Amino acid sequence: MAARPLALTALLLCACNLTPRYDRPAPPVPEAWPQAGAGGPAAADLDWRQFFPDPGLRAVIELALERSRDLRIAALNVEKAQALYRIQRGASYPTVGVEAAGQKYRSPERMDSNGQASVKEQDTVQFGVLSWELDFFGSLRSLEDQALNQYLATEQARAAARIGLVAAVAQAWLGYAADSRNLQLAQATLETQGGALDLIARRRDAGMASDLDLRQAQSQVEAARADAARTRGLLAQDRNALDLLAGAPVPADLLPGPEGLDLGLVDVSAGLPSEALLRRPDILMAEYQLKAAYGSIGAARAAFFPSISLTAGIGTMSPDFSHLFASGTRTWSFAPTVLAPVFAGGSLKASLKAAEVTRDIAVAQYEKAIQTAFREVADGLAQRAALADQAAALGALAEALDGALQIAQARYQAGLDSYLNVLVAQRALYAAQQNLNAAGLGLQASRITLFKALGGRL
Repeated sequence: MAARPLALTALLLCACNLTPRYDRPAPPVPEAWPQAGAGGPAAADLDWRQFFPDPGLRAVIELALERSRDLRIAALNVEKAQALYRIQRGASYPTVGVEAAGQKYRSPERMDSNGQASVKEQDTVQFGVLSWELDFFGSLRSLEDQALNQYLATEQARAAARIGLVAAVAQAWLGYAADSRNLQLAQATLETQGGALDLIARRRDAGMASDLDLRQAQSQVEAARADAARTRGLLAQDRNALDLLAGAPVPADLLPGPEGLDLGLVDVSAGLPSEALLRRPDILMAEYQLKAAYGSIGAARAAFFPSISLTAGIGTMSPDFSHLFASGTRTWSFAPTVLAPVFAGGSLKASLKAAEVTRDIAVAQYEKAIQTAFREVADGLAQRAALADQAAALGALAEALDGALQIAQARYQAGLDSYLNVLVAQRALYAAQQNLNAAGLGLQASRITLFKALGGRL
């Protein structure tokens, strides 16, 4: 009966946990986006294979997910965090093993009743609970929670790396397609300018065109040739960037052509910030890191209280090895240890203060991650609408400039205007067509960025 209050007290102490209660910080962002998004499926409910309809792009993304070294590093970090969590979790359980020891020593003459030196031997074998720290104040549980949340944070970091890789590969693939279209445009312009140069050369020989017209046409040809060479260099760089992201050379049959810029990506809906942002892997990672900081506070608080550990064992002991397991050699040991801090030079208070400051830093990092994500989505929504209007306007501009070029060519051939008007119209049309390609690339890239910013599903 007298042992029951002691057992109850021990149970109450074991239930003690000094880790502060975790309350998720309120998102420091507005409740709605500054610009409403278009209707459509939510990004988190849309698989990336559904978002990217082109089979060639999906094949390149699959290649990158399989061979990317960045993802390999992220996966290894997850395995490392999992191992560290298992190590910390194992500290809560008793260490059980077998211990064998042998001792042989010389006893001096003064220690022997006969006044003679003697050699003595002692062999011991013990097995059972060798050591066990009783987690009365939750120190081990706090450290275990910290390790668990660090492991979960690395899992989310891996997910963030995967969706980031998917978006990066898609944008690099689109960049290659855009430069392919620009190269096609430059080569077509070079052929057109070459034909115009031949025509003007014949007109000059017939006395119907001046040397100035011929030189101006030659300048257009050389400018088109230089631009084609520059675009081929950009295309090679795009190929190198795509190979690096994929972790291996991308097969030529998977590379996009000029038509690859027209992916037909769907517009995803943004939803509410409180729903969309909290599902992003990077924000979940920041929250798990914040929870891990709470575990550090619990462990720092528990360091102010005594730590109790038990060392016990049962085995046999004999003065010689041959009789080690004979009858009458049984032995046992039980050694509880209590270590209570009395004076630590202020290190315990400093450790607790450091843990609390680490928690405050994690709160600020979590809030900053939400604010950064909010801005990414808001920028994506604004850019998507602006780029759609810009692409439509540039398309109309290119069509108008093409008509102006035809009129300028007709007036020049009729002798009504100089070749300078044709030259100006050609340059304006070429620039408008390049800007139209850039706007198409920007529009597709903004949709990919928005899909990633809204936490697109892998």
